[in-house]
Amino acid sequence: MFAAERRQLILEMVRANGAVSLRELARVVQTSEVTVRRDVRALEAEGLLDRRHGGAVLPGGFTRESGFPQKSHLATAEKTAIADLAAGLVEEGEAIVVGAGTTTQELARRLARVPGLTVVTNSLLVAQALAHANRVEVVMTGGTLRGSNYALVGSGAEQSLQGLRVSRAFLSGSGLTAERGLSTSNMLSASVDRALVQAAAEVVVLADHTKLGTDTMFQTVPTDLITRLVTDEPPGHDDRAVTELQALADQGVQIAVAGSSASGGAGGDPVPAGRQPRRDVPLPGPRRGVPGTAPQLRSATVLGDQPQSERARVADLRRR
Repeated sequence: MFAAERRQLILEMVRANGAVSLRELARVVQTSEVTVRRDVRALEAEGLLDRRHGGAVLPGGFTRESGFPQKSHLATAEKTAIADLAAGLVEEGEAIVVGAGTTTQELARRLARVPGLTVVTNSLLVAQALAHANRVEVVMTGGTLRGSNYALVGSGAEQSLQGLRVSRAFLSGSGLTAERGLSTSNMLSASVDRALVQAAAEVVVLADHTKLGTDTMFQTVPTDLITRLVTDEPPGHDDRAVTELQALADQGVQIAVAGSSASGGAGGDPVPAGRQPRRDVPLPGPRRGVPGTAPQLRSATVLGDQPQSERARVADLRRR
């Protein structure tokens, strides 16, 4: 494929999806990420798109929301690995809320195996994934159907969540930064996600590395309310994603890094950390030297000292 043909295809993908990772672009145009990165720079110079860490977005600063058909084909291996890891956090008999999104849909498919579970959701896709699960109760919010992501939104959805209390909320979004936390491109979706957060004792964000450092219009979860982030390992050249992970860890977010077929790993265990700021924490990507720390980080990453109860919890999760 000639350079002009590649760049036209790249531009069409970004226009159709709003945001596309370099890895996905390279797969579609059948070339290396180095070549794709060069094409993206050329298109940015022409004002046709904006570069972001590990990908490209529509010009204008904030990415628009992609429809479900486009999202479902992006970063599929990473989403699978993240869902596998996040499912290990859920215990038998627990009550949780699960928000809308393609990553949370993957999580729901795995939760179908957890007996005695109660799942509250505003997502038709999450409910569908759990519809035939034995001993899993699904509670749907009310609201108005938003067809682009098959989610229930509006005042009906928000009112149905009032007075609800569950152990954890599992949410995804369009972008995640240490400065603003989780955000999305749609006001109605953001409002429902905030209501889901209010119902949960802990908030777990599921976000692949392409969303790290991306900021979108409507904040859903500020950083200080995020308990855990479950993500995949950024590529070695993705300095912005690694920097964002470090900044999130410094603000007390517990980080769990999942391996994937795309990054050469096979999954990992979530490793929680304390809520104190940390410095010089080794993260995936460019290695950061810490005396006495093993340099190879292909699954989960320990961030900071853990109290005894947390270490016992981690050991239990690993045995699973």
